[in-house]
Amino acid sequence: MEEKKGLSSTAYGGVKGEDYIPYISVKDAFSEITVISIVFGCIVAIIFGAANTYLGLKVGMTIAAGIPSAIIATSILKGIFKKNNILETNIIQSMACMGESLAGGLIFIIPAVIVLGNELKLTTIILVAILGGLLGILFVIPIRKYLIVEEHGNLIYPESMATAEVLVNSSAGGSGFKNMMTGLLGGGIYKFFSGAFQLWGESPVWIIKPFHGTMFGIDAMASLVGVGYIVGIQIATYMFAGALVANFTLVPLIKYFGDSINTVIFPSVKLISEMTAKEISTSYVKYIGAGAVAAGGLISIIKSMPTIVRSFKTALSGMKSNANMSKDEDLPITWVIGGSVLVFVASWIMPKTVGTGWLGAILGIICSFFFAVVSARIVGLIGTSNNPISGMTIASLLFITGILKATGKVGDAGMLAAIITASIVCVAAAVAGGSAQSLKTTFIIGGTPKKVEISMFIAIVASSVVIGAVILMLSNVYGLGSTAVPAPQANMMAMIVQGVMSGELPWTLVIAGMTLAFMCELMGIPVLPFALGLYLPINLSAGVLIGGILRVLVEKKYKKNENQLKIQNEKGILTASGLVAGDALVGIIIAIFAALKLDSALAIGPKIIPNLAGSNWTSAAVLFIFATLFYRHTVKVDNN
Repeated sequence: MEEKKGLSSTAYGGVKGEDYIPYISVKDAFSEITVISIVFGCIVAIIFGAANTYLGLKVGMTIAAGIPSAIIATSILKGIFKKNNILETNIIQSMACMGESLAGGLIFIIPAVIVLGNELKLTTIILVAILGGLLGILFVIPIRKYLIVEEHGNLIYPESMATAEVLVNSSAGGSGFKNMMTGLLGGGIYKFFSGAFQLWGESPVWIIKPFHGTMFGIDAMASLVGVGYIVGIQIATYMFAGALVANFTLVPLIKYFGDSINTVIFPSVKLISEMTAKEISTSYVKYIGAGAVAAGGLISIIKSMPTIVRSFKTALSGMKSNANMSKDEDLPITWVIGGSVLVFVASWIMPKTVGTGWLGAILGIICSFFFAVVSARIVGLIGTSNNPISGMTIASLLFITGILKATGKVGDAGMLAAIITASIVCVAAAVAGGSAQSLKTTFIIGGTPKKVEISMFIAIVASSVVIGAVILMLSNVYGLGSTAVPAPQANMMAMIVQGVMSGELPWTLVIAGMTLAFMCELMGIPVLPFALGLYLPINLSAGVLIGGILRVLVEKKYKKNENQLKIQNEKGILTASGLVAGDALVGIIIAIFAALKLDSALAIGPKIIPNLAGSNWTSAAVLFIFATLFYRHTVKVDNN
């Protein structure tokens, strides 16, 4: 394949979709689904799926896989196999996006099964992933031509276009891959020294005794520095602001007024005077945070409602013009109908594995179709990173739980059915967004939608096993909801379903959190980042803030040179993505060591340098050195 210049200006609009000439024209025939593209696509999907599973359960966020995986795929094909087939590369990055989307869909809610005290089997996670993933891919097919071709230039799909730019710019593979690998190696080594060797602590905490024992801490982790750099200073400061309100306003106030009360106040089982700041946060503040997060998700849905209604109407009308499409373009529409029937039957007749019942199966398919359509269009406006999946999941869970309760399916069985059904919906919505993003990239570069759809489902099946295994391993080793693995969204979903079914939630605290969320909305402050900071421990938000500050410093250094600033920022984001992946993957390896009872043998820090390894200031100093090295690497101009 001969070298071509970058994308034409018509890739961004200016012509009708049917008149757009893709980067690879129809007359050029290149292989797409090959052994290399499928094998490496599965590998990269598993890597990003596992990394995002660990990161999401730890921090409550995931990182986009499109651009990093496009760079990795380009480098693998060109560097190892001496191939320059952009269509094979597109297959790999599309499959990687499925690993990321599936991880995001699963971690939001499926761990709530464990939080509610039920057994979660690997087969259940795999089936939920496959059923939800199948719906997510299939429900985009009837509306693909409308959203991606007919709406060309109107729906930008910003992350799809960025991925397409990387794919067509072969030079991005070399330096981009190098920066990604630098971050991955650096994040991995840092994690192994801190998490396995325990040469310094990962979460130093300082107790402020004069202020009612309030805590301040910071997670000295490479992944959080990377996340902070990727999301930027605005999101990082909103998160930290929420953490400040929780730890330096709510906790001291509860302690101040509760110290003289000699009765236990629900939901705690201890007197407030006997509780530490951490116990107060766990017993009371987390419900305020959960109320804020739930309200934030619902606010995002309410604000998106005009878009949702418009998207649903126009997408359904677009199905009519899509009815006579060639089978060579997409999987046939009969697959959509057959897949829906398959999901319904599987959800209904497999009570020991899925167990939604016939009503749950119907509700799951209806909600999945609605939110898949909504998700596929919303990512065209704001990208997958900003897709309000949590809000869609909360809305689905409230609707499904309410219907099940009204029809007499209550108690543990009702809660489990609601969680499993909403998990299928959550996966479908997340996968639909990732699927639409990849299909837009495919349209721009000239790939075959049908082949991409097949490859994406293969990635769903392959990564579901690993993602499920990672969830269960982290649960067995650390416990979901623990300090090591907070699983914030899943805990919140468990509280919501319990509250609807039993009516025993501390509604005063939840409503107080919702009020704070509405206050943020009225003040023009993004609700979800603030609410997440309110819900999560302050040490997580503090770690993310450091990454945000580093990005500000990089931007300040090159503020007078916009072109150079763009180059260095891209370098920083790719390196930060590597930091997150390296930290997460080594974190999974350390969890495996812990499961095999080998963690104590590796923990040499407390044995050889107990004072240094146990000092909070050692952790702070090492984090400062690491952040400085990351900054210097990012601002260094590459001579290539």
